Amino acid sequence: MSQFETPLFSGLLAHAKKNPIQFHIPGHKKGNGIDPEFREFIGNNALAIDLINIGPLDDLHQPKGIIKEAQDLAAEAFGADRTFFSVQGTSGAIMTMVMAVCGPGEKIIVPRNVHKSVMSAIVFSGATPIFIHPEIDKNLGISHGITTDSVARALEQHPDAKGILVINPTYFGISADLKKIVEVAHSYNVPVLVDEAHGAHIHFHDDLPMSAMQAGADLAATSVHKLGGSMTQSSILNMKGNLVSAKRVQSILSMLTTTSTSYLLLASLDVARKRLATEGKELIDKSITLAQSIRRRINEIENIYCVGDEILETDAAHGFDPTKLIISVKDLGLNGFDVEKWLRENYNIEVEMSDLYNILCIITPGDTDYEADTLIKALTELSAERHGLTEKLETQVLLPDIPVLSLSPRDAFYAETELVPFDGSEGRIIAEFIMVYPPGIPIFIPGEIITQENLRYIKTNMDAGLPVQGPEDYDFKYLRVIKEFKAIR
Repeated sequence: MSQFETPLFSGLLAHAKKNPIQFHIPGHKKGNGIDPEFREFIGNNALAIDLINIGPLDDLHQPKGIIKEAQDLAAEAFGADRTFFSVQGTSGAIMTMVMAVCGPGEKIIVPRNVHKSVMSAIVFSGATPIFIHPEIDKNLGISHGITTDSVARALEQHPDAKGILVINPTYFGISADLKKIVEVAHSYNVPVLVDEAHGAHIHFHDDLPMSAMQAGADLAATSVHKLGGSMTQSSILNMKGNLVSAKRVQSILSMLTTTSTSYLLLASLDVARKRLATEGKELIDKSITLAQSIRRRINEIENIYCVGDEILETDAAHGFDPTKLIISVKDLGLNGFDVEKWLRENYNIEVEMSDLYNILCIITPGDTDYEADTLIKALTELSAERHGLTEKLETQVLLPDIPVLSLSPRDAFYAETELVPFDGSEGRIIAEFIMVYPPGIPIFIPGEIITQENLRYIKTNMDAGLPVQGPEDYDFKYLRVIKEFKAIR
């Protein structure tokens, strides 16, 4: 088959054109039974292909027809041996990767700045995480990736690990030396799982970091919806080699996936793959050119700095995706959330995320000079507004040491628990997740001993207005901890 073909999308269109009488779900029946206002906005065409896994349309749980053809084309495009479509987002694909290699009590090596879905999978599987400290950029106050040396040390100490998970590239577009990491891991016969959520496009352009499949990784969960052009919640899981069983991957992915799979999402993966495979380089060329132009213009604005290739000065920063605009705003005397709010309220601009020191903007083929010029105009005005008022923020990276893991995350999650006041929780064993989302990196995971440093870090982020999430008490007055039983006297 040709990469210009779209077997899944074309199959849906052909089925819709037949206009069959539907005695099956979804109950809106080609939009006839849906709210009229919603139908008018969404459109008849979208509703006509919002279908279910009837015979002619194949079944994601056991693909043999048009879905299999679409997945095979995706595997060819991404350089994989097998590709699985996910309608549970990349979170579902990441959980599948972890659960495919780890069982109860088995070890998996992970960087601390993993996405919450990795820790969810560790709870589900009963695995024990062996954490590697990511390298910290003390100028920007962000985490990079993990170094080859740290991976080698972890495997030397834990050669019985069932897998190692690598983020490539990070949320901020920084990649490690993934090829060398794969070589080290494979020398121990340990599979490499890659969180490639922010790298759907990198396989299709030589000026971007090396993709997981190019580096020889075993599994890679890739968010096509983030930077590859498909619809939100649609992702793929790429696979290479034979260190992991493809049948087990399919089985676990099926366990985690709804039986009512969305054909709108699946079709969007099919057409996104076609565009990446046939036009990707040209489209990404334009994105890189636009991003570099924005970067240059931002760096002409007083007290604002947009990171470039100079970031590639550490062992953990082996590659850099220039379409990610890491914009340091600390010299304005504002935190990132302040700037995010200002841009929203004054220019109707929404950024990808903000933290204590930066905002992050992403550039894709969907952006034009209009969006670029508006961002530059806004930042120029903000800089002028802050002229003479700025007090530079000292970048004190508030990423405390990894807390001691006292219980396995699974045992802690299912233990008998109680609520205690936030300020009185130091020294207790936490039984819930706490993270700043986005990007979803855990501050605490179930089973860790609560430290004063981490409590301070939570308060600092909350005081800055950043989205700290996780505990069942949204106001953070209480935390859920493992219940302590007093001795009987």
